[in-house]
Amino acid sequence: MSFAMGIRHRSFAFLNRVHRWSFPRRERVTNSLTHFEIYGTQPAGLAEFYRRVFGWQVEEMPGVDYWRIFPHANGNGPLHGGVTYRAIPGLSGWLLYVNVASLDETVKLVQKLGGSVVRPKTAVPKVAWVTIVADPANNIFGVWQSDPTAFPVPMPD
Repeated sequence: MSFAMGIRHRSFAFLNRVHRWSFPRRERVTNSLTHFEIYGTQPAGLAEFYRRVFGWQVEEMPGVDYWRIFPHANGNGPLHGGVTYRAIPGLSGWLLYVNVASLDETVKLVQKLGGSVVRPKTAVPKVAWVTIVADPANNIFGVWQSDPTAFPVPMPD
């Protein structure tokens, strides 16, 4: 099984709920960082770890396996994040997402410049399109295009 095929789909399945009502609305600036995610096999324990180590405000989202992180004292800083189960098997570290004007054009440029697609374009329903890519040194990051009309293509029966 390829690295990209081993990615758990469920990590994006609940992001619509998480992003729609979890964080204060901010103006999305093109080519800026939008959010980060921290992954693990026991995200509740990781959420508590970061709360205790850094004093971050951490809130569990009801009904989903996601803990919101507000790393700024007042909760209104420029960057927010979350803790959840691993989106990619074996992924260690934090994954940053970059907001772009055109996901498709950005992915084409990543590939043209020697990068690759790790997880194909996926809809976060009614919120955004997202793709996980790797740079030429195999460092991965997310590419995020806000789109309130984003919706996954129905799977054939």
